Amino acid sequence: MDKIKAENTIEEFSNNNGRIIHGDALEVLQQIPDESIDLIFVDPPYNIGKNFAGRKDKWKTDKDYLDWCYQWIDLCIQKVKPNGSLYLMTSTQFMPYFDLYVRDKVTILSRIVWSYDSSGVQAKNYFGSMYEPILYCVKNKNNYTFNSDDILVEAKTGAKRKLIDYRKDPPQPYKTEKVPGNVWDFARVRYRMEEYENHPTQKPISLLERIIKASSNEEDVVLDPFCGTFTTCFVAQQLKRRFIGIEIQEEYFKIGLRRLGIALEYKGEVLEREKKTYESKTPKEQTTLNLFDNGNNI
Repeated sequence: MDKIKAENTIEEFSNNNGRIIHGDALEVLQQIPDESIDLIFVDPPYNIGKNFAGRKDKWKTDKDYLDWCYQWIDLCIQKVKPNGSLYLMTSTQFMPYFDLYVRDKVTILSRIVWSYDSSGVQAKNYFGSMYEPILYCVKNKNNYTFNSDDILVEAKTGAKRKLIDYRKDPPQPYKTEKVPGNVWDFARVRYRMEEYENHPTQKPISLLERIIKASSNEEDVVLDPFCGTFTTCFVAQQLKRRFIGIEIQEEYFKIGLRRLGIALEYKGEVLEREKKTYESKTPKEQTTLNLFDNGNNI
């Protein structure tokens, strides 16, 4: 993939909560006003050869890929508000380049590890990757949104072991909740999960829920320039944020239209979730064979 180009002119659809745009991220980002977005979550192609509805995620050289990435990174930094936040994802092999590139432009507050269990074939001759990195960045380290009370998790020392902290005077029980650390354990989206859509690298609702709750408030604007299955917009809508989603591929754009309740059809096609192979069209009891249904006597 030398360069991502829009297959059609830019299309835009909206509802009361936000808008989704069918077009090239670089082109669309240039049209968004500077310093207008509260939170940007970016999950771009990783340049590892994945097949996205017929479009292969692979540039001719690593330099070509990074040059393309640096363009949308710069645009995202321009678009985020002075007190806004930016979350960047990419593959493990390219994240060091992202880290070095952005550290002089924004403040990196956390280098997050999204850890998950194995999902199939694992490497046999080396240590296979079981995580994806996320950079959490802000423009102003002294003024940014972080809603710690909205993302608390169980603190096992206090909740499970019920230990006492004798360093305090008087001694007190350890807290039962805490702000999560930078290693996040969320299962990958699997085929049999209710939230699954037909996409090879779909991010889980739980991952986006933590990010959006932590780094935005109700009525804030959340932007995802590579929306895929529009999970970012879906979660933003559920959490009463406004959203802007950009997606270049029509197949995935149609998922966004349906999933966000924006349209029931597109170009004459009724938009329905693709049935999974294990889902039956009729109740199980109706599919049971009855030898006497046709009046046949044995």
